[in-house]
Amino acid sequence: MKPEHLPLTQAVRPADRLPLRQKIGFGLGSILDMWGHWLYPSLAYQVFNIFLGVAPGLISTVQMIKIFIDAGSDAVFGWISDNTRTRYGRRRPFILVGGVLAGIGLPLMFAVGRGWTDSQYFVFMLISMIIYVPVMSCFNMPWNSLGAEMTPDYHERTTVMAFRNAIQKGPELAMFFAAQFTTLAIFNGANGKPDILRGAQTYCAILGAIMVAASIAIFLLVRERYYEKLVARTQTHIPFADTLWRTLRCRPFRRILGVMLAYGTGTAMVSTLGYYATVYYVCRGDVVQGAQWNTAMGLAGMAFGFAGIPFFAWVARRRGKRVGLATALLLAICAFIGDWWLYDPARPYLQLFACGFVAFTGAGFWTLYNATLGDVVDYDEQQTGQRREGSFSACQSWISKLGIALGVGASGWILQFTGFDAKQAVQDPHAIFMIRILLSSIPVIGLVLALISLLRFELTEDRVLDIRRRLEETRGHV
Repeated sequence: MKPEHLPLTQAVRPADRLPLRQKIGFGLGSILDMWGHWLYPSLAYQVFNIFLGVAPGLISTVQMIKIFIDAGSDAVFGWISDNTRTRYGRRRPFILVGGVLAGIGLPLMFAVGRGWTDSQYFVFMLISMIIYVPVMSCFNMPWNSLGAEMTPDYHERTTVMAFRNAIQKGPELAMFFAAQFTTLAIFNGANGKPDILRGAQTYCAILGAIMVAASIAIFLLVRERYYEKLVARTQTHIPFADTLWRTLRCRPFRRILGVMLAYGTGTAMVSTLGYYATVYYVCRGDVVQGAQWNTAMGLAGMAFGFAGIPFFAWVARRRGKRVGLATALLLAICAFIGDWWLYDPARPYLQLFACGFVAFTGAGFWTLYNATLGDVVDYDEQQTGQRREGSFSACQSWISKLGIALGVGASGWILQFTGFDAKQAVQDPHAIFMIRILLSSIPVIGLVLALISLLRFELTEDRVLDIRRRLEETRGHV
């Protein structure tokens, strides 16, 4: 029997399978997604707190405000791209323009002077966020939306996201190396200590240039399947109000959004504690040694993450995405509990497993979570007759970043709550204990809540395949 005649649960139709260049082209967007969104937060504490001495509460407050702005601008660009009609599609023009501007703007985020007051640094960080965040939204919302409409096949969507997450390991490694790069000897000042600010400026300039090249490559390699075959000919204008309110009325979307919100908020609240546990507990205040271990942990995370992608994709192919997500969440709970023993000054190499296990489960979670968005949009199309990938991506961003903003905003205050003092190379034992216990316990709470929400998610593989059959009976194949 030929593949095209097999049931959808057994084989991907040849017409649904994407060319390798399109999968790679879409995956390159993870470079801009990672560096444009997460490089700055990963370096902000090292540059502004450890090097320039800015209070961590001020830094986390800026991060919280940043994500609120991000949520609003994401909604705007998701809606605009849903309604855009050009000869190049409705997503690709924004991907090109937003990506180029984001790469140019990245090094400017650390264009600060020395000896400023805390208030001056705070104002600079805030203004730079207000300018840069909408630029990233211009790229990110159309790019995320494109991922949900590249193929109509249930399993091929997982493959697309697996390529995305595999390629993402490269920029993830670059983020782990960022701390070590800023402490290289070539950036040492007159006092013989690393000039972390100059190192961050140099590193961001290099990565910004790569972001520009990647955005051009994405524009040239990807295509918009649903736009060319369906949207441009039949779809009517989508009101801006639908970006949030009508989208939230989609019940499966609310369920899977709850999963991601609990996962993202719980892990964001301890986003800074892992670095501080490495530097001030395992390495006893040695910033240079801590940065070296941070890079090594990045390598371990990349290796474990690569292993996690095919493993969880295999689970999803055999048992469906919902079972795959549940497996990832359960293993993530074990990984974070294990952090209590894996951060050990006597055996610092165990940190590699701490980062590796979290990366293994995280790669599986994000691969399968992102692959469900296309299924949710299919469900919505059956209800509304419209393809609103931009609205779903924007609403997802708005709600998730609202929650993650609270987590990131709390992270600096959590660090202060532990009793950490940046002026002390050797921290108080109570501060170290609090860093360790919170690093292990807070994410577990979020993961348990994510599991509860996942149990209520109704889009099984059989349900999604039935929705697709009904859609094709109504509007034909795409």
